[in-house]
Amino acid sequence: MSSRACGSLSGVSIAPEPWILHVDAGAFLAAVEVRRRPELRGLPVVVGGNGDPSRPRQVVATASYEARAFGVHSGMPLARAFRKCPQAVFLPSDHPVYDAASAEVMAALRSFGRPVEVWGWDEAVLGVTVADPEGLAQEVRARVLTQTRLTCAVGIGETKERAKMATGFAKASTERVYRLSSANWMIIMGPRPVTDLWGIGKRTAARLHDHGIGTVTDLATADRDDLAAWFGPSIGPGLRALARGGTSRTVDPEERLARSRSKQVTYPHDLTEPAEIATQVAALTEDVCGAVFAEGRAVTHVGVIVRTSSFFTQVKTGKLPMRAAEAEPVVTKALEVLGRFEITRPVRLLGVRVDLA
Repeated sequence: MSSRACGSLSGVSIAPEPWILHVDAGAFLAAVEVRRRPELRGLPVVVGGNGDPSRPRQVVATASYEARAFGVHSGMPLARAFRKCPQAVFLPSDHPVYDAASAEVMAALRSFGRPVEVWGWDEAVLGVTVADPEGLAQEVRARVLTQTRLTCAVGIGETKERAKMATGFAKASTERVYRLSSANWMIIMGPRPVTDLWGIGKRTAARLHDHGIGTVTDLATADRDDLAAWFGPSIGPGLRALARGGTSRTVDPEERLARSRSKQVTYPHDLTEPAEIATQVAALTEDVCGAVFAEGRAVTHVGVIVRTSSFFTQVKTGKLPMRAAEAEPVVTKALEVLGRFEITRPVRLLGVRVDLA
């Protein structure tokens, strides 16, 4: 019998147990670029915008591990990334190539015949029942590498939350696999700050600190009623459950239809003329509609995002009188929504979002 189905230790049979494997193809966009340009291997690579760090208002989408060693990270302006690492290779984002590479990775994961829930280009979870989850995780890594020439790390846990957080440890390990389970959760995570928990940011951590909660153990042992009073009846107890390792155990392999589609553009120079702003909103709307209608979907609502030079951002929406399957009525509604803004400063960013039937 396969060790995947039954293991043994000193002659004692180990029964298969349910586990979740979180698979993360780290620095994915940079890795895909290196795959198609092998001469870049080992070099600092930065992907983002049109790849020109001299052009303003562009940000890093992904940096290779070599670039991260210089302090470059996602979300950083390209110009700042260039100052930190001028020797880096700067490349434009190429979404169709990343879509295709992601599909390859997900196909490799699905080839195991287990449910796969896709979380993004480079992330997914598998639901498995095995006696040796580390062994299967290494098989997953090997198959992804063989079929895609891309590497990944795998976190193992009884819940999605534990598996996701285990991946952080996996990336730092030589095996690139790590397990966080009920057996070691509090030992490993308990002394750590609450910001080490997936989903807890600085603001929530600051609020917790105000109530004397600084570590994962503090949060795991906090009073449920107190947390509910401080954060609300759902969020408060949910934070406590997260500190205990989370509760999400179901892997949903169904591909969900997107409920909305959007596009935003940060302009190299601020827009000041109303006619130019309207032209850009119309063009954004047509671009979004083109992708939506190509999929046979219809539009029910349209929203317009305006961010001024002061970084003040507003969003306004409008409902179409009926579902639209062509761009003209959606553009008309978008311009009508735009007319509801009082724009008194130059515009830095515009965006359009459509809700889908």
